[in-house]
Amino acid sequence: MLLGSLLVLLLLGTAGTASAHAALESTDPADGSVLKSAPRTVTLTFSESVALLDDSFRVYDPDNRRVRTSSAHHAKDAGDTASVTLPAKLGTGTFTVAWRVVSADSHPVSGAFTFSIGKPSATTIPITTASTEDPLTASLYDIARYFAYIAAALLIGTATFVALCSPPNPSVLNQPIRMGWWTLLAATVVLLILRAPYEAGTGLATAFEPSAIPKTLTSRPGLALAARVLLIAATAFFLLRLRGRERFGRVALGTGAVLAVGLALTWASAEHASAGIQVPVAMTSAVLHLLAMSVWLGGLTALLTVLYRSPDLDAAPVARFSRLAFASVTVLVVTGVYQSWRGLGSWNALTGTSYGRILLVKLGAVVLLLAVAGWSRQWTGRMVGADVRLRVPELVRAGAATGADGAVTVSTGAGAGAGAGGDGDGEGASNPGDGSQEQDRGDGSQDRYRGNGSQDRYRRGLRRSVLFEVGVGVVVLVITTLLTNTLPGRAAADAQQTATPADIPAASVTVVPFRVGNAGGKVQITLDPGRVGLNSVEAVVYGPDGGFATVPELRLSFTLAAQKIGPLDADVKDEGGYWGTNSLNLPIAGTWTMKVTVRTTDVDQVSVSRQVRIVR
Repeated sequence: MLLGSLLVLLLLGTAGTASAHAALESTDPADGSVLKSAPRTVTLTFSESVALLDDSFRVYDPDNRRVRTSSAHHAKDAGDTASVTLPAKLGTGTFTVAWRVVSADSHPVSGAFTFSIGKPSATTIPITTASTEDPLTASLYDIARYFAYIAAALLIGTATFVALCSPPNPSVLNQPIRMGWWTLLAATVVLLILRAPYEAGTGLATAFEPSAIPKTLTSRPGLALAARVLLIAATAFFLLRLRGRERFGRVALGTGAVLAVGLALTWASAEHASAGIQVPVAMTSAVLHLLAMSVWLGGLTALLTVLYRSPDLDAAPVARFSRLAFASVTVLVVTGVYQSWRGLGSWNALTGTSYGRILLVKLGAVVLLLAVAGWSRQWTGRMVGADVRLRVPELVRAGAATGADGAVTVSTGAGAGAGAGGDGDGEGASNPGDGSQEQDRGDGSQDRYRGNGSQDRYRRGLRRSVLFEVGVGVVVLVITTLLTNTLPGRAAADAQQTATPADIPAASVTVVPFRVGNAGGKVQITLDPGRVGLNSVEAVVYGPDGGFATVPELRLSFTLAAQKIGPLDADVKDEGGYWGTNSLNLPIAGTWTMKVTVRTTDVDQVSVSRQVRIVR
């Protein structure tokens, strides 16, 4: 039930299209540029290295016919570029370039832009500039990815709880371990099968093409998934060898740790940590973050299972997990702070980007999580204290009775192990770790201690606090998943700085959607340079299908209400495919109101206003 609730919340919290972490920094030719002669190549530059596909570029001529190009390659062997060679004779008009690559963090990213040779074209033919993303393939891939994360947490966390916390009846945790293993295997196989169509943005049918899997195994994400399958198989063999054991030696614990680290590396080596700055440190942080999350969240699930299914649970396993959970949360906080710094890049990005604002929400949730974890530790301390107070008198009475009634076997629980000859964790020498007390009365019958009313009350309180802790943890995971699907502030800032050199004024681009009756579209208006003084205006009208559209009339006017200036008529003219002028004079800096009037027929027209910032 807990696993299902976690999955539902993750899915609901991450609905929508993910934003990959490779940002397009520049294109050559530039988007919307008008060239005197045809370029020989088209080159894209990204914020991180990208992998190329067989169909990374699709170039369309003004008549919407696909242009034959060379295969995609990295320009000058730079991994953060994608380039294609164009034919020698292209003609004149507007050309559309649709592109799709795979960023270093394994996410596909796509887009489109246009450039013109001679002058822009006038056409009403819809141009297929939209991404070829198949929604079903992308949704199934994301679902499988979420299942893999949850299963890893359940498998690693539950196994760690059994090995390090010594619950009295570890067999009750066999089912969660099996569920985690099978779910992780199934999710990984699905990811491996869907990887090829996910990268290409195609339908599910292409996943079963003979070349799909071999092609996937040539990419870094595909190799990571294949390695994960092998590690999952090794984990099954390891767990079968340890089945039925109650004690685990150093070799077993070390082997389990190596397998857990290996599984975590299959995520770190193909996800966000593998791209950007400080890759070795980032991958180490990502591995520690994933393992700490698994030990904490999976351990909480195991603790809840034991609390409900083992009525003879004493305070010793709870105290051990409390220490383990505290260490895990500490690692989560430290690695989370580093990853947040790596993603933000500056304090301004904390409030100026979507990534930073989501991070602030996560910070508040983490503070609440730490408070709830402290509440759970208080209940654990009360349970340990009650165990010590109740068992020490029993120990004294048992020692006094040994001469008359026979042998007494005592396990003192957490905190009393030293006084009973235990190991300091509350484990009695003759009955280690199960939190029970047995007294042989000489006639072969035994009474088993199960606690009193105060311990039951502390156990109920601990169950409530752990449930609350899991709930807050789920919220943190949802916010974390949103962060992984949001372009980091550092990447966004780098892309903006690279795309807009300091010595070249940036053009102001505004998209104004409009609707007239049952028809609609949008107008893309470019003010160049978007500064005080003379500006050129280029207004392109798009129809509802995304293609270029022609309209009988388009008017633009600008008003600066704060200075009581305007309206100034831009006096744009139909230039054959776009409306433009080179003589718009905006004399004062400020936020101007731009009024766009579109007439679609002799009697139908609409006016829409937008704010435009003009700088000095």
